[in-house]
Amino acid sequence: MPDNTDQLEQLSDDVAAAAFRRLVRHLQKRHDAQNIDLMGLSGFCRNCLADWIRDAGYPGDKGEARALIHGMPMDEWKAKYQTEATPEQLARMEESLKKNA
Repeated sequence: MPDNTDQLEQLSDDVAAAAFRRLVRHLQKRHDAQNIDLMGLSGFCRNCLADWIRDAGYPGDKGEARALIHGMPMDEWKAKYQTEATPEQLARMEESLKKNA
């Protein structure tokens, strides 16, 4: 059950949806923001957003959800934009993920 004292719960669904769409469109344009870097800084990335929409009831499978968030099929996005993760990026991501608990 949602916590009614949480300010986000007071936000209307249409406003929240508009903000979510704006975030996703922003990430679709910012290919320089690698998922590994997003994970290292914030503990979430485009793939997390795809998982979250599925958790919220999106009927598509994992691949369809990722394509929706990435703006193209995941394999295409990876081939065009994903760079090899460095050991430093992987370590930063691991430390960041510990804060998600």
